[in-house]
Amino acid sequence: MTRIAVLGVGRVGSAVARTAMRAGYDVLVAGSGPAEDIALLADIVMPGAVAMTAAEASLAADIIVLAVPLHKHRSVDPAPLAGKVVIDAMNWWTPVDGSSDDPDRDDTRTSEIVAQHFDRSRLVKSLNHIGYHDLEEHGTAADTPDRRALAIASDDEAAAELVAEMLDGFGFDAVYAGPLDHGRFFGPGTRIFTSSLTREQLEATLPAVELAL
Repeated sequence: MTRIAVLGVGRVGSAVARTAMRAGYDVLVAGSGPAEDIALLADIVMPGAVAMTAAEASLAADIIVLAVPLHKHRSVDPAPLAGKVVIDAMNWWTPVDGSSDDPDRDDTRTSEIVAQHFDRSRLVKSLNHIGYHDLEEHGTAADTPDRRALAIASDDEAAAELVAEMLDGFGFDAVYAGPLDHGRFFGPGTRIFTSSLTREQLEATLPAVELAL
């Protein structure tokens, strides 16, 4: 069974963990410190998820979801994530990330900058353009009319396909948006960001790409 690690146990990370468990995945969760620091939180908010350190969870997982505040992504040791499929679910959000002159606050460039830190990982941009409430409430069976779709962008086709399968399990159609830098087409300020779109609507909004998963 595919095992998912969620790094970050805030509202987004908790929602991803619960959604993954409902989809039948084994879920590991980690904060920034020892596992025991979040064990009680995991039991109460994400019952069934196993609390670990970030390194332990990353090494044991097949897919890793980065759900930490964007300005803290460099605090995550990239070594245990090497070779792993990693989902960048982060956006620059000023109330949390601040308004410094750090260049990665530019939402057109965040995934590329995240990729520089996790340069040995198979990075996929997704899950960043749906609200955490919607993630848990909008998922439906595959044959549901007007099923909501989510975009994914990656330079790694096989990694994108694996994440597409995961999103289908979560209850969403997956639409390939193109290479990783196309993540800017569904970041904050775009029409896609937080909009509920069907596959057809999402495909019509994204730039045309050669590969459709």
